[in-house]
Amino acid sequence: MSLKAKQVVSEAGMSPRAGKTPAHFKTMQQINVPQGRKGKHQLIVAIILSDLLKLQEGSAIKVPLVDLAESKEKVRSALNRATRKAGRNVATASDDSFLYIWNVSASDKASHRSV
Repeated sequence: MSLKAKQVVSEAGMSPRAGKTPAHFKTMQQINVPQGRKGKHQLIVAIILSDLLKLQEGSAIKVPLVDLAESKEKVRSALNRATRKAGRNVATASDDSFLYIWNVSASDKASHRSV
C-alpha cells in the first residue's frame, strides 16, 4: 500500500491492516447484470431494420431528418453497428431533408456505398 493510500485509510479511521475494508460501490449477482447495449437510437434503428425487411428490391426508405431525435450521422452510425452485427448489407445517402436507406444486393455492392 502506498504512503498516500495509507494516509487516506488512516484518515478514514481504518487501520491499513484492519481486515476487509468496505467496498465503495454496491454489488449484485453477475447473472442479474443487464447484457447488451440499448442505446438512444435503438427504436429508430429497429424501425428502419423492420422496414428494410419489407422493402422491395430497387426501393429505398426515405426518413425525414426532422423526425430524427439525433443527427443523421449518429443514426447512420447506430444503423451501421446494427447491420454489421446482423450481417446485413445496406447503403445510405442523404440530402438536406432526408436520410435514404436501402438493401444492397450482391450485384449492387460494386456500384453503391455500404453503411
